[in-house]
Amino acid sequence: MRRAFISPTKYVQGENELLNLGFYIKTFGDSALVIGNPDDIKRVQDKLDETAERFGVTLHLADFGGEATRNEVERLKKLAKEKGTDTIVGLGGGKAIDTSKTVANGHHLIVCPTIAATDAPTSHSAVLYTEDHQFDDYAYFIQNPSVVLMDTTVIAQAPSRFLVAGMGDALATYYEARATRRSNSNVNAGLPNGFHTGETAPAKGSIAAITLAKACYDTVMESGYSAKLACDNNVVSPALEDIVEANTLLSGLGFESGGLAASHAIYNGLTVLDGPHNYYHGEQVAFTTFVQLVLENAPMDEIEALLDFSLSVGLPVSLEDLDVKEVKYEDILKVATKACIPEESIHAMPFEVTPDSVAQAIIAADAFGRDYRKRKSMK
Repeated sequence: MRRAFISPTKYVQGENELLNLGFYIKTFGDSALVIGNPDDIKRVQDKLDETAERFGVTLHLADFGGEATRNEVERLKKLAKEKGTDTIVGLGGGKAIDTSKTVANGHHLIVCPTIAATDAPTSHSAVLYTEDHQFDDYAYFIQNPSVVLMDTTVIAQAPSRFLVAGMGDALATYYEARATRRSNSNVNAGLPNGFHTGETAPAKGSIAAITLAKACYDTVMESGYSAKLACDNNVVSPALEDIVEANTLLSGLGFESGGLAASHAIYNGLTVLDGPHNYYHGEQVAFTTFVQLVLENAPMDEIEALLDFSLSVGLPVSLEDLDVKEVKYEDILKVATKACIPEESIHAMPFEVTPDSVAQAIIAADAFGRDYRKRKSMK
């Protein structure tokens, strides 16, 4: 049996860590193309100036267009070549980071998130979109980022909603890795270098991956509420440091080498509805993780623990929380049908799933979540 585990070459986080960016750039050369939204670059411009001067490197700031498209990737590749840069730096949120991954194409990439909202920064994959913001394709690279650098001072200054959304995404990690392990399904770490997912090199998850996924869950449940309070007040606490690591590193390694299952497939299905578009990835995943537990008939204490935590930090527990006011079976069946297409991760569940069974689980979870919130508010 083939197993696979992948990770970035180096992960480092800490207060004002962005001041050391020049050191990491220096390991590859003397210059870098920094791909980031102008507002994100403005937030950290003083740190970029200081690290460039301290380590004697040149930073070429790219005017990122805002969407991870093929055209934007090609434009930035040409710019990097024109400037003769040695390294690509992806700075900011998911679109800028995915674009930087694709520009670097598996070589000399430093990822510097300014929020801790997803587990994507450590991965060897990216999502590309069309010019009108529709999904285009997945891209997979020969290796993960060279360096993932998390400046917790910067992250603490961002709205806490981003950090909480990251917790929603992180909570799915263990449940999906557990389901994948139970079904002995393949994991993303087995995918080869290439632009499409059509060719796969099957591989199973490792002991390391499921262990990290469980540590991710335990950390979020233990420190998530305290971390949110710290971020609400723009301060870095030990709890916030723990959650930044859980949201980014533990969840990133856990999902990529441990596997995805129903939660993220149902999240993809939610794109057929209008309301969820108003919410971040991790906020939607928080609800679809609850749906996965209902689908697999998880123990009630496990379900209620997840709901209690979600309510404590403000994560959705029902479709109503995602601006879906009226739940119609025909609409939910469309969500479930999209979630159950042959290539989706939902088939990593350790039992057969059908659009009908998934639709019924979504409706049951929604009803349970609404009732649970009501009962809690009455106490």
